[in-house]
Formats: sequence, C-alpha cells, structure tokens
Amino acid sequence: MKIRITAFIISCCLVLSSSIICRAEDKPSVAAQSAALLCVDTGEFLYLKSSKEKLPMASTTKIMTSIIALEEAARSDKIVTFTRDMIAEGSSMGLKLGYKLRLSDLAAGMMTVSGNDAANAAAIAISGSFEKFANRMNAKARELGMENTSFVTPSGLDDENHYSTAEDMARLMEYAMRNTAFAELVREKSVRVDYVYPEELSIAYSSHNKLLSMYEYCTGGKTGYTKRAGRCLVTAAERDGKHLIAVTINSGDDWNDHIKLFDYGFSCLTSAELDDAGYSESVAVVGGEKDEIAVSSVSGSKCVVRVEDEGRISRAVRLPQFVYAPIKRGEKVGEIEYILDEKVIATSELRAEEDCALAVKDKGFFELIGDILKRIFWF
Repeated sequence: MKIRITAFIISCCLVLSSSIICRAEDKPSVAAQSAALLCVDTGEFLYLKSSKEKLPMASTTKIMTSIIALEEAARSDKIVTFTRDMIAEGSSMGLKLGYKLRLSDLAAGMMTVSGNDAANAAAIAISGSFEKFANRMNAKARELGMENTSFVTPSGLDDENHYSTAEDMARLMEYAMRNTAFAELVREKSVRVDYVYPEELSIAYSSHNKLLSMYEYCTGGKTGYTKRAGRCLVTAAERDGKHLIAVTINSGDDWNDHIKLFDYGFSCLTSAELDDAGYSESVAVVGGEKDEIAVSSVSGSKCVVRVEDEGRISRAVRLPQFVYAPIKRGEKVGEIEYILDEKVIATSELRAEEDCALAVKDKGFFELIGDILKRIFWF
C-alpha cells in the first residue's frame, strides 16, 4: 500500500522540562573505581568511567537472584523451608532452621536487609543447588547481553570467577525494574514479611538503600559490600518522565556519587510532549457510503531526548491513500511518527472521526477497480 508522508521540524511543539544544555565539561567527578549512568528511555549511557572493567559487585548480585525468584514466584509462589544447606555467613534476614516463608518473601529479604540466607534459600529452592542456580543466573545474563559478567554465588560473596561491570549491572537493573513486583519492592523503605512458620512471626525489614531517603527522585536500588569489592551501589531514579539508572563499584562515597550522577543526567535530558491532539486530515474511502472520512490524532506522545536534540525531531504523517469500507469511528487508519537521527522515537495514532458503512448498492468488481484507480491518481 502506497503511503503519503510529510515531515517537518517540530521543535515549536515541544513542551520542555529543562533548558540546560549538558556539556562534557559539566560531567561530575565520582569517587567510584567504575561507574555508569544509563538513560532507560533512550538506552543511551550518559556517563561512563571504567565501565567495562570486570570487578566483584558484592550484594548487588542479589538483583539477579531476586528477579529470578520473583519471576518464579509469579508462576508459583511456593513455600520454602529453611534448611541447613541454606545457612550463609554475613548479612541475614534472620532465618532459622525450620522457618517457612514464600519465595517472594525471600526476595524481600534480599532487597531490603541484603539477606545472604534468603539468597541461598531462593537458589536451592529454585534450582536444587548453588551450581545449578549459577547456571540459571548466567543464562539470564547472556539473555540480557551482559557479556562481561560471571555469576558464581547467589548472594554476591566473593569468588574469583564472580564479577560484573558497571554497564552490565545497569542493564540488569533496567530489566529488573520492568518487573512490577520488583519495582514495587525496591521502592519501599520497609517491607513486612509474614512467615508461614512460625505462624505468629511477622517482621518489618528496613531497606539498606539510604538513597530512598536522601534523594527524592530515587525509585529503588541495591547496596553491596565486601572487603574485596568495596562499596557497590545500583539505583534507579525518575523525574518528570525521565528514567535513569546509576551504578558505582568500589566507591568510598557512593551515596553522593549517585546524587551527582542523577543530577547530571536529568540536566542532560528533556521530557518532550509531542502534542498533535487536534491534528486532522481526510482519507479517501473505497466501497463506502462516503467518498472520504476525517481522521485525527487523538492524543499526544511523550519522549525523552537530549536537550541539544530537541530541535532536530521531525514528524512524518503516515496515511494510506485510501481505506476500504466499512470503517468505524475510533478505528486506527494511520499514525504520526516522530523521528530523530532516522530512528522512530515516538508515535501517535490517527483514528477515524466518523463511521463509514458500506455503500447501499454493492459495486461490481470493475467499478471497485475503477474507484481504486481514481483514488490513486487523485493523490
């Protein structure tokens, strides 16, 4: 089907949330050995520092363990009994032999108080052994394109072959935050777990992620620390429709590093409202009681771009030369595409403003062909 396309610069249509141009010299200095700042909306890294260096990532590992546990829980949130082979050193949610709780509650214990016992319990409950669960973690890493990552332990305790990079951990967090259960869990400062056994046991676990209190736009994250890895932190933030993920590995000032990175990232971006509400055009109809119908854009679109790119967005109106009756009011007949650097970054639908029934008298084959040819040569 032949398509009619028009394109023009639409910077005048943009409703901007920021007017500060982000310059290279404005990039923050961070204490971390390795760091990355990802714009989720565009898939672009806005800040990188030794971001491909393979380093131990401590308990930020539990982002992977938790998302696997929550995906399993969505299918079957089974009850897990804590056994001797699940015992772990280090941080704990206080599980004791014989305690019973649901798989989703183990994720809560991991993402709040960084329970190594919870990570071990989830790994064995899901896969039967740490080795098999590590295989599951690495398979998921490959699926997500985490090319420089190797998982060995479900908790993040040190192992020579347990490592990742700032870029890879950002991609992992991006994936995890798309999971509603995970996103809702990590945004909470405190999560209550009601145990299956002992039945009367109910504990509120407070999140180790202080950024939830320190930075108003923080939407979640995971801390990590071992002597070998240093302080590690992965967090997410959202402001005015812009979504960022920050990662620091081995930082002595990780909270401030993340605030600096987020402030920098938000200053680089604008949330643009591409509002074509009220745009109207007509399209020819073949075989209908009307020769043409009006179509309009029912709502605007929003997209996130760099501030300096705001004036380079073009618009393409894509409509067929004709449509076949019957057409119902509200039916999609085309769309408006918003394009930056030859990539479609947003769309809005063009829908029929009115009904158009079939013509009362059915037309013969040659009449229909004639109508189609007329429509083609009218454009």
